[in-house]
Amino acid sequence: MTFGLTIEKLLLIGLIAVMIIGPERLPAAAESLRRTIQQVRRMARTAQERVREELGPEVADVDWQRLDPRQYDPRRIIREALLAEPDAAPTPGPTAAASNAAESGEPAPSAVAIPVDPAPATASAPARVGTAPPQ
Repeated sequence: MTFGLTIEKLLLIGLIAVMIIGPERLPAAAESLRRTIQQVRRMARTAQERVREELGPEVADVDWQRLDPRQYDPRRIIREALLAEPDAAPTPGPTAAASNAAESGEPAPSAVAIPVDPAPATASAPARVGTAPPQ
């Protein structure tokens, strides 16, 4: 992570630091900066170790790139869905069954099957839904 810093920019920052801090105090400032960076690294390493300890070994198995929310761009998802090849075999359903029956010359099956109770309703027993009326 260079943050867009080129060698020329780093030299310019160093020159400005020498002019502001002064050549006498520059080694002490550089040592202080080194110690601060080491301390921040140590704190980050300790925090990573604590997270691993508290969450257990299954944390190491997690694919964090797969869980990146930036990959769920709606425009990309729609574009991929529109450009994807359609499935070759249609899914079986009422429409597929009706077209197959029309091709074979058979009557098309009904889309909704209504269950019929074989026992007729009597005066003592209430009629059930889907039953034929008594005759």
